[in-house]
Amino acid sequence: MSLSGKRVALLIEDEYQILEGWYPLLRLQEAGADVRVIGSGTKESYDSKEHYPMRADAGAPDVSAADFDAVIIPGGFAPDNMRLHPEMIDLVREAYEAGKLVAAICHGGWMLASAGATKGRRITGYLPIKTDVENAGGTWVDEPVVEDGNVITSRTPVDLPHFGRAIVEYLGRV
Repeated sequence: MSLSGKRVALLIEDEYQILEGWYPLLRLQEAGADVRVIGSGTKESYDSKEHYPMRADAGAPDVSAADFDAVIIPGGFAPDNMRLHPEMIDLVREAYEAGKLVAAICHGGWMLASAGATKGRRITGYLPIKTDVENAGGTWVDEPVVEDGNVITSRTPVDLPHFGRAIVEYLGRV
């Protein structure tokens, strides 16, 4: 399935989980999507928990949800760092409210909760964020990948093949 013409924002911040950052980036590029790495705008490159860098193409203050068809949020501790930057939360919220795909894996659900994108939705993620998701109005589900409307969530790196497939299939339909 070709995603030629699809524009995707992959959010990044320090302490991202290396596989959850790179797998979606490479999988979506392989499918033909134009993937832009969007950081907080505080620097040009962000380190994974293992200190592997990912260079940002732009900062959240310099882009808009209108620029993209989807926003992807990797896990690790990066989402906790992302929540310190209102522009990153706004980007997720605006994409969600516009009906665009927002997808998160692992701790990425923290960003969905902060953006108001969990309320009334079935959500999965890394088990320690279960209470945060429920407190934000989401219904916790323990499955490899969960698609609910324009929200796709997944649990951990083991589930990345399911996560990647669900994103590619979704973007291929819209």
